[in-house]
Amino acid sequence: MSDARPPGACALVTGGSRGIGAAIARALAADGWPVAVNYLTGAKPAAEVVASIEAAGGRAVAIEADVTDPAAPATLLDAVQSALGGPVLALVNNAGVRADGLALSLSDEDWRIVLDTNLGSTYRLTRAALRAMIRARYGRVISIASVVGPRANAGQANYAASKAAVIAFTKTAAVEVARRGVTINAVAPGLIATDMTQDIPQAFRDRVPAARAGTPDEVAAAVAFLASDRASYITATTVYVDGGLSA
Repeated sequence: MSDARPPGACALVTGGSRGIGAAIARALAADGWPVAVNYLTGAKPAAEVVASIEAAGGRAVAIEADVTDPAAPATLLDAVQSALGGPVLALVNNAGVRADGLALSLSDEDWRIVLDTNLGSTYRLTRAALRAMIRARYGRVISIASVVGPRANAGQANYAASKAAVIAFTKTAAVEVARRGVTINAVAPGLIATDMTQDIPQAFRDRVPAARAGTPDEVAAAVAFLASDRASYITATTVYVDGGLSA
């Protein structure tokens, strides 16, 4: 078993057209990964991410897919291999949505779409990607969780449940494939300055010990490390990038 990245290995970042996903795509490309930038509705920003990677000397492609579609994993992984010429051996499950509301008033649809996007797609894509990783005896799966997974945040019962489940899934799946040269980890951001967090109440912002929001690049740095050969003995863990919020 080798800890070195096999030649031709590619990376896939879901929800990679903006915010944390875009920063992750750029960071992986800077580490030499050919990167597929998955998007659902952001064709223009996805193309801009690809252009920025190529301008820096990397290889990238934008691929549209709805990760909540049960058929998406197979078609998406095939599309990446066709476009970039190698298997996906680094998968970043970043696609996510919020539909906030108190638990007693959440609709079934708000519950379903958040769980299916944040958790269901993570499970289905990981399951599909593991086949090539196990064959290669090398793989990196990094799923984006959240600091609100293990701690309460009123009004986000569905989001918190999905992210807590991502952490639990990460631990369990990781121990199942640890002998195959595949690592599976999670990164749990706290308050990160993106479009998705513009409406976060000031009361939540005031809880951050670092007294500031983090940046997408700070999250991306943790993901890039976990995807690297330097992290070959790190698996089944969650790295918190939260300015001390989880303390």
